[in-house]
This record gives sequence, structure tokens and C-alpha cells, in this order.
Amino acid sequence: MKSRMPCLIIFGALLGATAISSLPADSDAATPSVAAARQAQAVQDLKFLRDLTRDVVEASRVKSGQKTAGSPTNTCGFTLIMPGGRGSYPAFWIRDFAMSLESGFITAEEMLNHLRLTARCQNGPVARMLRHGLVVPPFAIPDHINFDGGAVFYPGTYSSGDDQGNGAYGILPPVDDHYEFIHIAHCLFRTAGKAEFLQEQINGMPLIDRLAAAFEAPQTDAQTGSVVTDDAQRAVGFGFCDAVYFTGKMLFPSLLRFRAAGQLAELCQATRRAEPERGYRQIQQRISENLASTFGEPARLGGWLMAATKVGRQPDVWGTLYALHLGAIKGAAAERAARTLVDAVRRKTIVFEGAVRHVPTDLDASPASAWEKTAGVAINTYQNGAYWHTPTGWLIAAVRQSDPQLASELLSQYLQHLQQNDFRQGPGHEAPWECFGPKGYAQNGIYMTSVTLPWAVLSSFPGPSP
Repeated sequence: MKSRMPCLIIFGALLGATAISSLPADSDAATPSVAAARQAQAVQDLKFLRDLTRDVVEASRVKSGQKTAGSPTNTCGFTLIMPGGRGSYPAFWIRDFAMSLESGFITAEEMLNHLRLTARCQNGPVARMLRHGLVVPPFAIPDHINFDGGAVFYPGTYSSGDDQGNGAYGILPPVDDHYEFIHIAHCLFRTAGKAEFLQEQINGMPLIDRLAAAFEAPQTDAQTGSVVTDDAQRAVGFGFCDAVYFTGKMLFPSLLRFRAAGQLAELCQATRRAEPERGYRQIQQRISENLASTFGEPARLGGWLMAATKVGRQPDVWGTLYALHLGAIKGAAAERAARTLVDAVRRKTIVFEGAVRHVPTDLDASPASAWEKTAGVAINTYQNGAYWHTPTGWLIAAVRQSDPQLASELLSQYLQHLQQNDFRQGPGHEAPWECFGPKGYAQNGIYMTSVTLPWAVLSSFPGPSP
């Protein structure tokens, strides 16, 4: 595996140089020796993050023939990767795996194995009717896959039979896994530099066609290109909000559809499919052109984009960050969003110890809930007001554009939290947590995307080739 340390040196130097340049010229802290020491410390801190990320991914692996936390034995024939260590989520979750790929700590072989497994578990061409009125549409992608290969299409259960789900997490399966399936294939293509695997037959259907069918499975709005849902056949849009109730057009899955359209266009180009490539480019453009008008409401929300257009019209911090990260919003809307999030960081309404809340504290739906409607989640816990490190890299990258010193402070807070609570220190230490809060609340230690996603963003900052 290639080292990313040169990128870390550049990033450390940028943050360190900003801190030094803000000091008076006669300050001892502005001397070259102090500057060099600070830059050296920045490199050490980020090396710590690299190594922690590597070790969290390793702790999340379950080898063939093994089991964990009461799970079935892994009979899939290869090492599976869970969302974290110590068995908090003892299964292969498609989204968590996909969101960790750009960290560089998951191999091309692992990507291919998990991609094939997902494709084998994809629903067929006929809708599958489950108990409690739930429906698995044609070519739907599972939410997670058990160690025995059983496909589970809904959060909140490990049942892979017809009794999976009761409607609390949607009538239809979550949307985001369809686009994360495409992301896995795209990351493998980028990593391996080859497209032959896309022609592989999975249950009698070429993989590239399975990706295209997955892209078409979720319900979308033809005019804006956005993902849409309603009360009658509600679908969770994004797994990190699966306990939150949204209807109407939904921001985060629309951003994932934007990304997936671009990735499918690239895969079609590699497989010489010119007409589908053009179609995916047009979808991507349509989504981008309509994002600000669909999800923005400057008079009420400033630069924030709302999570959904009917139920769930609260500002979506994660979604706004990701829209900026993808470049999906542009011009005045992007500038307004950037100003709003920097102001929120300064006012401490979205950040705690470098972790990010879903909704700004001063824009909660009510004193009892950050969101308008949830599946009974208490305020300031889990997806209803706890703080998460999963989007921290997006936040640092966005803030760095206008306020590098503030970005440096965010990075320091993030690293300090991890260093103080590093699970490798032994009992009583669990970081990285899935989420936590200022009053001692914390949930699910050794959580993978809390480090893999920030590391992927931070280590991608420009620098000389390794």
C-alpha cells in the first residue's frame, strides 16, 4: 500500500503556516524553529490518524469460518468487513463498507469480493412482497448482508426472511445502498485500473447491467432528478438518518444519486457505452442545477440546505457539507452555504470535539427533538442530536477554504478526542465512537467511518506524489 505521508506534510504545513503567520513578527512562536516543531507535530498527529484508521479497519474484519457477537459463522468464503470492531453491527453493511473504500486500507480483492456478494444478494427482476406490507422492488440492494449470506433489506433487524422489517424503517428498502453499490464498483475500477470485472456474469446478468438496474430502482422526480418518497411507500434516504422520518424530495440520497450518475458515466465510458454515458451526465447536471432551488430556503435557513421538502424540512448539516464536498452546488448557493457553516462552527452550534451534529442546535424542530419526526429517538442521542466524526473531513475541508486557522482548530479537536480515547489503550477506551455527546453519552466504539472517511478527505489534499 502506498504511503500518503507527503500529503500529510503538505496539510500539516498549510495549517501550521497559517497559525504561524497570524502571530506578531516579534513573537517567539513565529521563529523558524517553532514553526518547524509545529509542522513536525502536525505530521505526527496525522500519522496517528493514519495508523488508527488502519487498525480500526483491521479490527472490523471477520475471517471466513469465524463469528462475532452472536452472529452466524462467516460462510461467505472470504473475510467480511463490518461497520466496526467488537461486533456492534455483526454483518456486512453496504454503505459503511463503501464509505470506507477511499481510505486506502481496503484492498482491491476485498472490494471485488464484497461487490460480488452484494450483486448476488441483489433482488431479482420481480418485486418481493414481505410481511407487514413491505415491498422489495426489482433489483433493490440490501441494507446489510449477514455472515451466512442472508440478505437483509431493512435496518433494525438481522432477519433475512419475509418477516424482516415492520415499517418503522420504511416500506421500501433504504435508497443509499443502491448508489453505494455503484460506488464500490467505481472505487474498484479506479483502484485496479481495469473494467473487465464489469462484464462478469452474476446470476446470469452482467455486473454493469446490475449497476444500471440498481440506479433505476429508487423513486425519483423527473423534473429535478432528486430522490423522492412519500408516506404510502416511504423509503429511508440515507442510513445515517434511518431513524428519522422524511417525505418529499430528500437531499442526501439525491447527492448520492448525483455522484452515482457521474460514476456510472465513467464506467460506461470505460466499457464503450456512449449513449448511456450521455444519459447519466444529463441526470447529474439536472440534479446539480435544481439542488439549491429545491432544498434551499435562504430567508429561513440561510445557506443550509434542508433535509427533505415535506416532513423533515430542518437544515441538514451533513447534506450541506456533502453538497459542497461534491461540488454539486455552485455560485451564490455554495458561497452562502460556506459562510453559514463557518458561522455555525464559530458559534458552536454544529460541532463538539471535532464531531458534527445533523441539525444546528439553534435550529432544532422543537425543544424535544432536532428533527420533526423520528422513530422514537431521544433528543441529543444517536441521529437526533448526537455528534458524529463521520463527516468531520468534509467540514474541515469546507472551512479550510475561507478560514484555515479555524480548520486547524477543528482538526486539533478531532485528533485530541481520538488520542484521549483511543481504543488501543485498552479497557475503558472505545474511540472512535459511532456518535457521542457532551454529557457522557456515547454509542458503539471502534466505529469505522468515524476515521476512514475523515482520513480519506484529509489525505487527499494536494501534495507531491508518494
